Amino acid sequence: MASGHRAIPGPPPNPQDGNLADIAAAGGLHTFQLDLHERYGPVAEFHLPGTRVVSVADPELLVQTSRINRRPDELFEFLTPLFEAGNLQTLPEAEHVPWRRLLLTVLGNHRSHETQFAAFTRLTLAQAQRWAGCREVALQQDLSELSLRMICQYALGSELSSDEAARDTAAAFKGLLEEFIGRQYRLPSPYSDSERRARAEQALAQVRGTVTRILESAGGADRSDLVSMLAESDLSPARIRDSALVVMMAGYHTSGVAASWALYLLSQHPEIAARVHAELDRVLGDRPAPEYGQLGELEYLERVLKESMRRYPPGPYAARELVEDLELGEHLVPAGTTLMYPIWAIHLNPRHWPDPERFDPDRFLPGAARERPRFAFVPFGFGPRSCEGAALAMVEIKLMLAVLLKRFEFRLAPGHQVVPVERFVLWARDDIRMHLTPR
Repeated sequence: MASGHRAIPGPPPNPQDGNLADIAAAGGLHTFQLDLHERYGPVAEFHLPGTRVVSVADPELLVQTSRINRRPDELFEFLTPLFEAGNLQTLPEAEHVPWRRLLLTVLGNHRSHETQFAAFTRLTLAQAQRWAGCREVALQQDLSELSLRMICQYALGSELSSDEAARDTAAAFKGLLEEFIGRQYRLPSPYSDSERRARAEQALAQVRGTVTRILESAGGADRSDLVSMLAESDLSPARIRDSALVVMMAGYHTSGVAASWALYLLSQHPEIAARVHAELDRVLGDRPAPEYGQLGELEYLERVLKESMRRYPPGPYAARELVEDLELGEHLVPAGTTLMYPIWAIHLNPRHWPDPERFDPDRFLPGAARERPRFAFVPFGFGPRSCEGAALAMVEIKLMLAVLLKRFEFRLAPGHQVVPVERFVLWARDDIRMHLTPR
């Protein structure tokens, strides 16, 4: 260790599998990293098989790594089977920059958000109507299907053909991520190796078939910008299909999962839910859904959403690979090291979030937000690998919450336990089951 630099603390690894046993004992990588930083401080290290990971939970230190545009292949290797033309999550910088620019042109375009808002509203009202006769619903299943419908309509220019198609495709995506992450972390499975391979192949065929059908059907005048741009680019057919798939994958889980955690937290804090209902009644009147221009008037709802994403970030971690040696606080981290950012731990850092477990939307009042470091709140990641669809996701989630909270009150099903689990996104282990009461 060079003079003046301290060794990075962390738990001792097992020579065979690093700290996988510790991760499993903690209940997953998300809870393992919470404990890791509580025990060892804002910079700590742990080991995955063949990989040394330096975990950084201090938002002020994140600034020093915010321009890195390389992801570690080994951490995202589990996604490789999804793609035919290379793993889009780990594209090298020269390829990633123009590809990202293409996605941002469409997914970050506020004018296109407004254009598609009527379709989003129709889809959300249809979901509310499906719930109208239900006493109990599974939030994450149903809202993931809704967000999958939205992203297909927005980015791919076509709706899924039926409720069954939405349900099957969302289940296939979730199953693929669970299977591939389970392999990476060597999690136990009730299935044999051959059964796991067969299930993964069947799910992948389901997802690819859906993407192919949508692309083939999106050939008329109403084609979305993304599909048109992909078709007119010099990308190969396989890269076009993979790009559509990654947009669907990102869009389906982020919005639906974030909305479900917000509804869960509101069900646990009726006084905050009452303030949301009052704002919705004031802004919307008798309308069942907001107009696009009214989203900005739902200021308290937005604070609720941000606070819920602080408590339960849809993506619980991000990762980069150092391209050169880096001084990080008191430590020297060598080139080639995998950096991991435990977003959940960052969002629960008591230095920047006093009483971090408390649900308090007023943390996001303008004055309070200005006092925090820039990267104290990063629900969509940060830097050149942050989520291209962040602005679109906020529109979708606010619309979902506005429509559903205008129509229903939510109460957790008696006896149902909500346990967060990391499966690339922050799911609830047995979903979030709610009882609905019409307002």
